[in-house]
Amino acid sequence: MRVKGIGIVFLGKLADLAGAGALVVDGPLDWPGLLARLPEPLAEAAQDPRNRVAVNGALLADKAALQAAAGDEIALLPPVSGG
Repeated sequence: MRVKGIGIVFLGKLADLAGAGALVVDGPLDWPGLLARLPEPLAEAAQDPRNRVAVNGALLADKAALQAAAGDEIALLPPVSGG
């Protein structure tokens, strides 16, 4: 069954800020629309240039280019840490 909304997946520290690993919102959705639907601390963190955004598994070079419709999945990806 296909999701009627847009799935937003949070990874790493962003999932901690979201208080969940994912949520579903209505679409269509662009970057300002996404930020408006996120809790303020998460929206602020998402704007950090080190965090990346992917739509349906494809990384966006520019977050402002985000365009998503019903059935799409947006992933918010923090920088990878490790040694």
